[in-house]
Amino acid sequence: MQTVRGIVFGALLLGMLVSMACSQETSFNQRAEKLGLKFITDVPMTGGATRFDYQSVNEVNRRLYIAHMGSDRVSVFDMDAGKVIQDIPDMPDVHGVLAVPGLHRVYASTTGKNEVAVIDENTLQKVASVQAGDYPDGLAYAPVQKRVFVSDEHGKTVSVMDAVNNQFLKKIAIGGEVGNTHYDSVSGWIITADQTNNQLVAIDPGRLTIIKRYNLPGCRGAHGFYIDTQTHYALITGEDNASFVALDLTSGVTVAKDQVGRDPDVLAFDIQKHLLFVSSESGNVSVFKVEPNNVRKISQSFFYAGAHTISIDQKKHLLFFPLKNVAGKPVLRVMQIR
Repeated sequence: MQTVRGIVFGALLLGMLVSMACSQETSFNQRAEKLGLKFITDVPMTGGATRFDYQSVNEVNRRLYIAHMGSDRVSVFDMDAGKVIQDIPDMPDVHGVLAVPGLHRVYASTTGKNEVAVIDENTLQKVASVQAGDYPDGLAYAPVQKRVFVSDEHGKTVSVMDAVNNQFLKKIAIGGEVGNTHYDSVSGWIITADQTNNQLVAIDPGRLTIIKRYNLPGCRGAHGFYIDTQTHYALITGEDNASFVALDLTSGVTVAKDQVGRDPDVLAFDIQKHLLFVSSESGNVSVFKVEPNNVRKISQSFFYAGAHTISIDQKKHLLFFPLKNVAGKPVLRVMQIR
C-alpha cells in the first residue's frame, strides 16, 4: 500500500512541477510578447553563474563580444553559427567591451587592473594592455583620430589612448562620476555622461578638450545612453530615478521625458525599426519608438531577473540578453524582434 501511495504521490508531484514549469514558460512568453519579442533559444555560456556586463557587435565579421565580468573573460559569440566560439581569459573584472572593425581590434576595460586590454580580432589573443584611470568602464572610438576614450567612472575622468600605438595619451577631467561614453558620428565629437552633475559632456577628440555641456533636467544619475544618428537624439537613462530623457544634440532641447525600469543600465537600438530597448538591473525592459519630434514609450514589462545588459543584431533583428543564472547556469538568451 505504501508503494502505491508513493507512486501516486510521486506522479502528483511530477505533475505539479511540470505544470509550474509550463506556467512559468507561458508567463515568460506573455511578457516577451508584450515587449514585441519572441523567444528563439538559450545558448549555453561558459564560466560560472556570475555577472555579465557590456557587449559589442561587429556586424562585419558577425561576432558578438560579451564581457563576462564575474568570470574574468570576454566570450566570443558567432551570430550566424549561433554559438560561443571562444573565451578570452585573463580579463579581470571586465566591464566595457568595444569592437573596432576598421582596426581588427577589440578593446576591453579590465577594471580589476585599471587597464584597457587590446585584443586582436583575427587571433582572439590579447596583444597589449594600456593604462586607464580609476574604475574604467565604458569605451568609445573616434575613427578620424584613431583614439579610444575610456569612462573612468570613479576617477571622474575620461582616459584617452592612441589606438595605433596602444599608448596612453591623457586624462580629461569631467567633474563628476563618469557614465557611458560614445562617439557621435554626426558632430564628430565624443560624448560622455556626467552622472554626478546630470549632464552630457562633449569632447573634441582631436584637441582632447571639453567643448560643450548639456544639462539633463529630470534625469538623476545619467549613465546609459545611445545616440540615434538619424534624429541626432541622445537617448539617456538616469540610474537614480529610473528616468528617460531624449535630448536633441543639435539644438540642445529636450524632446521627451518618461520612466523606465528601476536601475536602468544598457540600451540597444534597432536602426531600421527605430526601436530603443532599455534593459535594467530590476529585470524590466522598456521599449521606445524613436522618430523626429515623436519619442514615445510603447511597452514595458518585467523580462527576466538581472536582465540589465542587451545588444542587437541589426541584420536579423535579434536581441541578445546574457543572463547569469537560468536554472543555475549562465546563458545567452536570444529574442526575435517582431
